[in-house]
Amino acid sequence: MSLAEDKSIATYQINAYSPGKITINNAVFMQSLIISADKLWTSWRPRSVADLNDLDWEPFLTLPIEIILLGTGEKSMILRANQMQPLLQKQFHVECMSTSAACRTYTALIAENRRVAAGLII
Repeated sequence: MSLAEDKSIATYQINAYSPGKITINNAVFMQSLIISADKLWTSWRPRSVADLNDLDWEPFLTLPIEIILLGTGEKSMILRANQMQPLLQKQFHVECMSTSAACRTYTALIAENRRVAAGLII
């Protein structure tokens, strides 16, 4: 799925996604990652929703964001509240969806210059 070019001032933009790979700023990544307007972590540990633990959320806690998108892989999955406890304590708004949907949503929100980050399980 190719994503339309936007006029965002974000440093990091998603160009395309297909199962198993994501293209950001014309570079292809084949592992889970975290993206925000000005930060990119290209080796985020979880390979599935079941892998997530409290330490995986730490990069998000350092970002000036309001919304966290979690791309859960090819299928949309909902996390239990205890899996998101560090984020909920900081009052982040967390949305879980398929990674494809998270890429589209991230692109739309970044185009509006919203304060968003996405954790994308590839």
